[in-house]
Amino acid sequence: MPLSALELHQRGVDAANSRRFAQARRALTTASARTDDDDLRARIDGTMAYVLAQTGQPAEAERLSRAALSRPGLSDETVALANGQLGTLLMHGGRLDEADLFLTKAIDGLDEGSIESANCLMSRSIVSMQRHRLDDCSADLLRAIAAYEAHGADAPLAEARHNLGYAALLGGDLVTALGLMTRSRPILAATSDLAAAISDLDRAEVLRDAGLTTEAEELLGTVAVRFGAQRMRQARGEAEFHLARSLLRHDAASAERSAATASRRFAALGSESWAARAEAVRLEARLLAHPKAAPHTEDFTRTAAALARGGFRTEATALSLTARLADGGRLPRLTADAPTPLRLRQHEVRAVRAASAGKDADARRAAADGLELLTAWQQSFGALDLQASVAMHGTELMFTGLAAAARSRDPGVLFEWSERARHLSQQVAPVRPPHDEELSADLAELRMLRADLAGSDWTTDSRVRELRDRVRDRQWSSTGVGGNHERLGLRETMARLDGDTAILAYVFTRDELLCVVVTASASSIVELSLPRIEAALDGLRADLDVAALTRGGQMAHIVARSLDERLRLLDDALLAPTRAATGGAARLALTVPGILGGIPWAMLPGMRGTPFTIATSVSRLLGGARRHPGPSSAHQRPEAPTVAPQRPGLASASDASAGETAAPRPTAGFATGPRVARAEEEVRRAAEAWRDARMLTGESARVSAVTELAEQVDVLHIAAHGRHAVDNPMFSGFELHDGTLFGYDVDLISRAPETVVLSACELGRSSVRWGEEALGMTRVWLHAGTGCVIAAPVVVADDIACELLGAVHSELAAGARPAVALAAAAESTGLSAPFQCHGSGL
Repeated sequence: MPLSALELHQRGVDAANSRRFAQARRALTTASARTDDDDLRARIDGTMAYVLAQTGQPAEAERLSRAALSRPGLSDETVALANGQLGTLLMHGGRLDEADLFLTKAIDGLDEGSIESANCLMSRSIVSMQRHRLDDCSADLLRAIAAYEAHGADAPLAEARHNLGYAALLGGDLVTALGLMTRSRPILAATSDLAAAISDLDRAEVLRDAGLTTEAEELLGTVAVRFGAQRMRQARGEAEFHLARSLLRHDAASAERSAATASRRFAALGSESWAARAEAVRLEARLLAHPKAAPHTEDFTRTAAALARGGFRTEATALSLTARLADGGRLPRLTADAPTPLRLRQHEVRAVRAASAGKDADARRAAADGLELLTAWQQSFGALDLQASVAMHGTELMFTGLAAAARSRDPGVLFEWSERARHLSQQVAPVRPPHDEELSADLAELRMLRADLAGSDWTTDSRVRELRDRVRDRQWSSTGVGGNHERLGLRETMARLDGDTAILAYVFTRDELLCVVVTASASSIVELSLPRIEAALDGLRADLDVAALTRGGQMAHIVARSLDERLRLLDDALLAPTRAATGGAARLALTVPGILGGIPWAMLPGMRGTPFTIATSVSRLLGGARRHPGPSSAHQRPEAPTVAPQRPGLASASDASAGETAAPRPTAGFATGPRVARAEEEVRRAAEAWRDARMLTGESARVSAVTELAEQVDVLHIAAHGRHAVDNPMFSGFELHDGTLFGYDVDLISRAPETVVLSACELGRSSVRWGEEALGMTRVWLHAGTGCVIAAPVVVADDIACELLGAVHSELAAGARPAVALAAAAESTGLSAPFQCHGSGL
């Protein structure tokens, strides 16, 4: 027996809700042909209008929807449903005021708590989102969620919770946003591939706002292709629009092309407001890519007016701010509840305009105000990768302030801004999350998948991506905030230094490279030749890798000569001028910008025999009392440090006096990974320097055992192969018997060792995040609470690591600080290697 028109309509509704639009169209066409009931036909036409709009025919969809609404004799419920369908169409087209009117009529005409009312509340919440009326948006979503829960409607309930996450994104709560979206995605994905793609489109926005642009852009490219394959031209245009917004921060030319494509697509669909949104991104990209050929003021004015007409008033204001960069006009006034990125943009425009007018003090004040606002936002994040990535929003503010500070040629001013740059993702102290069995299980499965997918790009696997997203969600949501790290000024820094230690604070402004040299008695600025340094850096990593892998023979001599010459040139241009300004300081603490992050400072000729450390910031180095090796029980260590007599360099009120009781003997632990030629020899040789050293080798060196060992010792040495994951540094790690120990595993350690030695290829490397920030395994250990990490930024030959690090442990066990131990070991062995101290090594 053939299905009735009513049954076919319901089948069409179900197919449309699952984004199976071809199937929905067939069912609805047949249903319309089988009924003469005007009321039912109006409902069929309303559903068909939705399908037409989703598949690229918005004008025909609106015509059909209005025709259905105008049929005489419709029931009150059908009129309400038709109002809701038309309102939803107008919402998708960016006509927000009209959409709000029709959706409110629909909600008023439907039973409270019904599925139909909840659907209209969902659409109206999106209107409020786009107007940035987040309280109204959340209120509608919570009403919809209550209705879906009452009816047991799992799929729309997941969509409503996902949208609540999007509202959290607009309010700046990235942790809540990603959590809600990640937990909703499996239910949406089970509905259809297109539902998953729509979820991924919104998740990409969270990742973009979190600064994870590479991942966001890969996701946006994938969903754009999916939408295109289904002829969903509006959705494809939205993916292209968001891709352009992401590209704005780092590739203005590509952003301009992507925005232009989206604008043309929206214009062809008759979606004026969305076309204006894309055009706004294109104009901003054009200004960034071609600042001397800025778009005309009329283009900004016309597009801002179109955005305001469509209800996108926040974006209209943002575009007006951009226009003021080009024409110097009066800045628009922001409302008190303006979103944080928009307020940051206002400070950025003020700073750039002041700098362009030669008012550097005003530029620094405006930039500092913006960064204080960013700091307040960052205080809601404890997770390391989120803190580092969200610094994206302060990039232009930071570089504007740094350049203005550099032009002052005042050491105090430039030092202040150097520390601001260093602190941008480091001033929030984390609170360790409680042990999470599900997170541990996800990390264990990732280890197995990485082993199974060896030899391929494991990150492209769908299960890997699902687990990666879940791990990040749990880590972001569970790591709390424990307060802020203090930021020191120049005068306080000088007061805390002793006469033998100097600070070398390197500063990169995009246009020049400077160094603020600070001692206990003086400070100065050293101007460096950026072109000479860049020339010496070009090819340095390749030379270092080849030198480490080429042992013996004529080729080894050729490679060694080439590397020695490059290191000499780098030393002459980068280190020698700054050391000359230190007054003969015996110890050095360096802070370095991202462009200098891969330099093997220990191999520079001028650094030979000199204890030095690469500090995350001078303020972190000098600002608070650090714990030093103490009792072996992780739960009994005192917070107040007991300083070994050999500790040099830093004067502090908390230093131990000569008459204090000697520090308890520190403890050491060692672990090896597979396929490291001399790993066991290395750790056994190093362990001889310690009393009762603990060792994990072979099958005993499992991830769980090594993390447990890390919580129980003061010094941890790991000899294992490691790899640095550029696109996701928290998934960097080293290989143990049962798989990779990831950065996320380290961040879960409740009590980290005071000193960590990473004898692993590449694990001293970092990924540069947004100009001034770097994130790698060294930063992961420091964030987890370790005081100093000894690691190398490039490949190290196994025999050199074995001999040099064995000598380092002899010094550490005798009480030397890590930087002193490393310098002494290099001198005693005569070996030149890229191992260097990170953190509090002095």
